[in-house]
Amino acid sequence: MKTIIIGGGAAGLFAAGFLAKAGVDTTVIEHSDRTAKKVLITGKGRCNVTNNCDEETFLKNVRTNPKFLYSSIYGFPPAKTMEFFEGMGVALKTERGRRVFPVSDSAQDIKNALDKHAKGAKIIFDDVTELLFEDERVRGVKLKSGKKLFADKVIVATGGLSYKNTGSTGDGYRFAESAGHKVVTPTASLVPLVENGTKCRQMMGLSLKNVNLSIIHGKKKLFTEQGEMLFTHFGISGPLVLSASCHIKDKDIQQCVAVIDLKPALTEEVLYKRICTDFEKLHSKKASNCLDLLLPKSMIEVMLKEWGIDTEKTTNQITKEERMALVKLLKGFKIPLNSKYKLDIAVITSGGVATKELNPATMESKIKKDLYFIGEVIDTDAYTGGYNLQIAFSTAYACAESIIELA
Repeated sequence: MKTIIIGGGAAGLFAAGFLAKAGVDTTVIEHSDRTAKKVLITGKGRCNVTNNCDEETFLKNVRTNPKFLYSSIYGFPPAKTMEFFEGMGVALKTERGRRVFPVSDSAQDIKNALDKHAKGAKIIFDDVTELLFEDERVRGVKLKSGKKLFADKVIVATGGLSYKNTGSTGDGYRFAESAGHKVVTPTASLVPLVENGTKCRQMMGLSLKNVNLSIIHGKKKLFTEQGEMLFTHFGISGPLVLSASCHIKDKDIQQCVAVIDLKPALTEEVLYKRICTDFEKLHSKKASNCLDLLLPKSMIEVMLKEWGIDTEKTTNQITKEERMALVKLLKGFKIPLNSKYKLDIAVITSGGVATKELNPATMESKIKKDLYFIGEVIDTDAYTGGYNLQIAFSTAYACAESIIELA
């Protein structure tokens, strides 16, 4: 039996390894100059390879179509992914939020393990331009050169549209549509957010830890969570913001406000008392210098402007009402939003091949026989924390096992 895999990323290589080891004649076609490019930049170059949780917890962290993944996640859960990489000689560690990384903190170790795993498959660096069909079945692929390659099975593992500099082009969506599949419009997921204004630019580079971020749309709270974030030249980013972005529809974002609680461990009452204590220590200092004990230096100018205080006032002249206004500001610093940042730098793409047209146990098309889709090209995505790479591994394994059973 011959199998062609379009795409030499995490999902493609993972499937290729299992197929080749089972004796299936396997060819991976990768259109960039090397395999697993995106793996090298995930987790800021450390590669958050999975999340150390059970299947039920995992599925609760899948944002889009979790029911579709039930079979594949239970068939190849995070525990098996960890066992796989440790068996390939990659020592792993679990960090905050159950995020799993190589002990080496190097994504290169994960790439090397995937390449080693898939060494039994033939790797071709070329462009697939179209799928070849005959009698409602896929029969192979056509390359840019015009050459046709035929196979019994074709697996599309092309990824989404995120991180275009790693080779993501969205070709998989075009292949799916040529087979008659519906493609849910791809949008940015796990992406930084662009502010409507210039507050963040003034605090560019500042990282905040242990803050609470909420996203408010009208009177509705779309997201709230505690963790880390940072200010950039265009807006806000970091783990909290990437997670928050999943909850915002593109059409609604200009009506959304990011609200940051800078002191989530303190109630308003306790924070008010602390402010009064700090002001007593500062005594006759000007208001322009009264936030030094409360905030990072690069935030102070922005916060003074937001507070609206007369900066020439001394701390002992600041009224109770003004102190309470400062409490409200520290517990709810607002950043109006304008848009999501560019899709091509999003961590993951939301949207893709409609899941109702795929067999969830095998990833095979219900429209064209012998055609499979795995990984990010499918319309399923999850929050940040290693979940999306796990989806790639689980869908790849389900697909490979189903083909091996037929071989």
